[in-house]
Amino acid sequence: MRVLLKFTIDCDPDAAWRALHSPRAVSELYGPMVDMEPMAPEGLPTTFSPGDDIPVQLTALGAIPLGRQLIHASERVVDEPAGRVRIFRDSGIPLTGPLAALDVWDHQMAVSPVPGRPDQALWRDRLVIGGAAAPALWPMLWTVWQWRGARIRALAPTWAHDPASDRASDEASADDEG
Repeated sequence: MRVLLKFTIDCDPDAAWRALHSPRAVSELYGPMVDMEPMAPEGLPTTFSPGDDIPVQLTALGAIPLGRQLIHASERVVDEPAGRVRIFRDSGIPLTGPLAALDVWDHQMAVSPVPGRPDQALWRDRLVIGGAAAPALWPMLWTVWQWRGARIRALAPTWAHDPASDRASDEASADDEG
């Protein structure tokens, strides 16, 4: 069973790609409905990197345990006629809670340029679930993914920044003070 989303967001593809790798940005996508807390004592990494296996605890509305999830990160790039598509994949698996009844969890998020709009990205989100519990869980996950899509569209403009410009601005400010 699948949940699919496809829409344009108000940030460039590089900013969207950075956000896909940011545990903080990912956590914000589900807030305030679902909280994602690290299970490892060192906390969440600054960025998700290919090969990472990161266990997290999910809680709904700050109080209802949803279970533990293993995030397994990988990525790939596909060159298409309309431009480069970067795909981030979480092929981890729910470890406990209601979602642990699923046999398959494959979440892929793709970002690519919008032709003629360098300040916007095309976002594609695909969740594939499987197992005997999938038909019962699909409506809930579909609903969560609609919320997630709205959050992505709302938060995307906050992702748009140029770290190199930020550093140059910080250095210029330091020179002015010095």
